[in-house]
Amino acid sequence: MPAKKGVLDLHEMKRAGEKIAWLTAYDYPTATFEEAAGVDMILVGDSLGMCVYGYPGTVPVTMDQCIVHSEAVRRGAPGTFVVGDMPFMSYQISDEEAVRNAGRFLKEAAVDAIKLEGGVSVITRVKAILDAGIVVCGHIGLTPQSSGQLGGHKAQGRTLESAKLVVEDARALYEAGVQLLLVEAVPPEVAAFIRDELPIPVLGIGAGAEVDGQLLIVSDVLGTFQAFTPKFVKKYADLAGISTAALSEYVRDVRAAAFPEEAHCYHMLDGELEKFAAYSKA
Repeated sequence: MPAKKGVLDLHEMKRAGEKIAWLTAYDYPTATFEEAAGVDMILVGDSLGMCVYGYPGTVPVTMDQCIVHSEAVRRGAPGTFVVGDMPFMSYQISDEEAVRNAGRFLKEAAVDAIKLEGGVSVITRVKAILDAGIVVCGHIGLTPQSSGQLGGHKAQGRTLESAKLVVEDARALYEAGVQLLLVEAVPPEVAAFIRDELPIPVLGIGAGAEVDGQLLIVSDVLGTFQAFTPKFVKKYADLAGISTAALSEYVRDVRAAAFPEEAHCYHMLDGELEKFAAYSKA
């Protein structure tokens, strides 16, 4: 197994022009699959609220839920750079609360970095977490936790004025010291401008091909999340369809008494069947 990448290795990938492949994961099995597939980074995203728990959005997700899932992912991918996602209200209250919760990810789940949403508005939080010695990935553009203020889950930076705001957020986060930056749902031109301006890896989700790497939700990639499909998603499998077909076949077999077959049954040891027959007649 190749050595686990650190944040400096990711920086070197940017300098070398190597694209960074990033996916979410929420459980041990998926993390093992992703590590075997060779992903560079795994995000234990607060998207687990929708993909695992069936919430309508990310806001209900708690720190405890994020920690439990991050622990599982770390066990499944010990050799991969793992990022824990700070859920809503885990960092908004105060710098101290932000540091405490960011530290939980490292102490309890052994993640390599944390991610939090926002730009200019969260700079003091970012600096406090960085001062505690924790690697930080910024997240700008469409920020789902504050999507209500954005008018819903809508692309950002599509006008000159809103593009300037995205760029200002990127600059502020870099100047604060973030080592990685995620740009979500912005035009490719805006994302490419930020990529060229910042020396840190600029990763995209719905931000075009000209960034340093890509992130997708694993439930979208595998086709297990069916509530909606964002424009930027490419489905690589239809596991929902495959799973439903397999489960339907199982239901049919049970109802038709076609399962279990002889090969699926255990039998008594030699000489024990006769003893049991006598016992059952006693």
